[in-house]
Amino acid sequence: MNESSAIFLCRLDDLQDPGSLGVTVECNPRLFDMFVVRFGGEVRAYLNSCPHTGGPLDWVPDQFLSLDRQHIQCSTHAALFRWQDGACIAGPCAGDALTALPVEVVDDRVLLQRDAICRNSADT
Repeated sequence: MNESSAIFLCRLDDLQDPGSLGVTVECNPRLFDMFVVRFGGEVRAYLNSCPHTGGPLDWVPDQFLSLDRQHIQCSTHAALFRWQDGACIAGPCAGDALTALPVEVVDDRVLLQRDAICRNSADT
């Protein structure tokens, strides 16, 4: 990833393992709510929007994980999503998936590819 075309989301140390963190990114001049999850050495990012309702997944800031911390969970209807790919595995959105965003960890910084979110802002 070209760092000049990347958006800084957080430091890797800002994420517990496992853990999650909500982030808002501005692009063209819309605001996009998203979240980052960490499991071991893996980091993923998704738009903070349930595929069933379109509402945010967190009921408390930065709380996107199920109680057992093994899945992403929607606070509205308790749907469960795999952290690896955002696929809904239980609940009314089973078969759907969260919108994944390309991130990379560079020197302890979690970076989002700018084109991924800015392209989305032109599409919506």
